[in-house]
Amino acid sequence: MKSISDPLSRARCHAIHLLRDRSGLAAVEFAFILPLMLVMFFGTVEFSSGIAIDRKVTLLARALSDMTSQNVSVSDLQLDSFFNAAVDILEPYPAPLPNPYPSGQVSGTITELYVDPSTLAARVQWSVGTAPLAVHSTVTIPSALQVGGTYLIFSQASYLYVPTIGYVMAPAGVNLSDVAYTRPRQSLCVFYPPSTQTNPPCPTL
Repeated sequence: MKSISDPLSRARCHAIHLLRDRSGLAAVEFAFILPLMLVMFFGTVEFSSGIAIDRKVTLLARALSDMTSQNVSVSDLQLDSFFNAAVDILEPYPAPLPNPYPSGQVSGTITELYVDPSTLAARVQWSVGTAPLAVHSTVTIPSALQVGGTYLIFSQASYLYVPTIGYVMAPAGVNLSDVAYTRPRQSLCVFYPPSTQTNPPCPTL
């Protein structure tokens, strides 16, 4: 007759072996860590793309003001070309072609400012783009640029960055924007629309 303690001994041995078994430990740990690793991986990718696009938005704003400031006067056709050329800076990131100016995911505006010599307030002379500023309205500019009687080409650019993996960052997207200031290079001001006079005075309204 078998002793009653034999089944208990075998059960105890099986329990000890089970507790000492480590064959599935790595798989269990991997199952716990995998979601965190994926979130960190895609988050790093999306964050890096966001930084790259933000840099391109800065270059976009600088390109708009720089191209405009190199002219004595600009026409609608020239401004269209400036916007089209500047938007190409965003490659390889998606950006719809402007029609005639950037809209939707990417936008841009070019404005000429006149710094009033008495108040040092920067007033809008003309503005063209996605969201043009009202003529004669004032714009806050850095104190270093508040030189009375001078003109500035002021450009604004923005890009709605929508992450591929929305739940990692902002599902609705992140609006990246920047501005740039450039002084006219060929004359005291840049005329828009082009003046028909040979040496016209720059507007000071």
